[in-house]
Amino acid sequence: MDNFGFWSILPPLVAIILAIKTRQVFISLLFGIWMGWLILSNFNFLHGTINTVEAMVDVFRVPDNTRTIMFSSLVGALIALIQRSGGVEGFIDHINKFLGKVEQKRKTSPRKTVQFMAWLTGVTIFVESSINGLTVGSIYRPIFDRLKIPREKLAYIADSTSAPICILFPFNAWGAYIMGLLLAQGINAPLETMVLAYPLNFYPIFAMFMVVIVIFTQKDFGPMKTAEKRAIEEGKVIRDGATPMISTDIISMEKAEGTIARARNMIIPIATMVGMMPIGLIYTGWSRVENIHTYPFWQQIFMALGKSSGSTAVLWAVLISIFVGAILYRSQNIFKFPEIISLIFKGVGGLIPLALLMMLAFAIGKVCRDLGTGVYVAEVTQSWLSPKLVPGVIFLIASFIAFSTGTSWGTFAIMIPIGLQIAQIMDANIYLTIAAVLGGGIFGDHSSPISDTTIISSMASASDHIDHVKTQLPYALVAGIATALVYFAIGFVA
Repeated sequence: MDNFGFWSILPPLVAIILAIKTRQVFISLLFGIWMGWLILSNFNFLHGTINTVEAMVDVFRVPDNTRTIMFSSLVGALIALIQRSGGVEGFIDHINKFLGKVEQKRKTSPRKTVQFMAWLTGVTIFVESSINGLTVGSIYRPIFDRLKIPREKLAYIADSTSAPICILFPFNAWGAYIMGLLLAQGINAPLETMVLAYPLNFYPIFAMFMVVIVIFTQKDFGPMKTAEKRAIEEGKVIRDGATPMISTDIISMEKAEGTIARARNMIIPIATMVGMMPIGLIYTGWSRVENIHTYPFWQQIFMALGKSSGSTAVLWAVLISIFVGAILYRSQNIFKFPEIISLIFKGVGGLIPLALLMMLAFAIGKVCRDLGTGVYVAEVTQSWLSPKLVPGVIFLIASFIAFSTGTSWGTFAIMIPIGLQIAQIMDANIYLTIAAVLGGGIFGDHSSPISDTTIISSMASASDHIDHVKTQLPYALVAGIATALVYFAIGFVA
């Protein structure tokens, strides 16, 4: 049996609804995992419970999962070092001087300027979604706090410029992965096909430009409007009772006594992390390509990206940035090595809740695969689809699968073969179908509380995770509904 029918979609849906309703994301995910294993164990309570525990242990048997959890935890070490070294304070001083000049010229308000700078930073980092969200959140959080901009807004900006921008560039790990999926389906010119499909991938385009519209019009709505009002009127960047995804001991850490605040103590480690990401991707994929030296150099690079390990690259990137930071701070006599080690452990400890959440997210993803959640949803619609409905319905199906499973890449793997098959049988536009799959995967992933990019955006922004999901969802829905309408309109016109 490749799926369990309607039972396949219950565990992830129940987990998501409970998390949003109760705000107890850990318990909600655990309940969803348990429900999934109960179904897989033929409703044997004892076996289902035992298998639930084993499933969480098995998360660490997958190297990619372990590396991602390590990366997520080590980010705390990097943040602690940067904070304590005076790098954050120095960076804020530079930004404040820049904002002062902007305010004197009265071209735009500092709040708008900083939010747009955060958006622009996210747009320029299209190498990897985790590094993207982490960089935007970590750099701009203290500045947003100082200007009394809610952390939910920062998380929204970080999340809306991570996966959405990465999916629109073919020359990164995302592009290489999609090209591999297209090759597996017999597409002889995957790069050309991908490039022709990208302009039709409306959701990430709408989602990113919606951020710009919200920034400059200041027309917030839904829970985000409440968060903005709270921050402006009460000076609270996070609501009372909220639980940030990173310990306040880390983000409120003062610089070491007698230390001069220098922006480079923040910029150099962050730039190292961002710069090491593409190098790591190319290096990890280089040895996996047979006879790589027989191809032109540009093709070697792209083929290496296609075989790369994103989890390895992000782990190496953060480890090297921590090492560079440690040497930088030691050379300035800010810390001695015992202090550096102590800060690293303190930073990692501050992100233990995030590591647990990532573990649960991976575990529920595994349950969804075993239940055949994506396969069931895709199969249900194949029998009644008409050619005119193909783009719009494919987008909605991919959205639902990504929302339920928390993974856009997994959605691509399920829906690209199915979408291409439907398009070929019904003589629908292949480029539009591919774009609909990619956009739907991003929309669902962008909206899902169990998505790794959503979790990382909450963490980097020090936002309450469910608050981030609730405030972002209305904006994602507007962009998603607009995208679906465009696909249905094109389907009927074409």
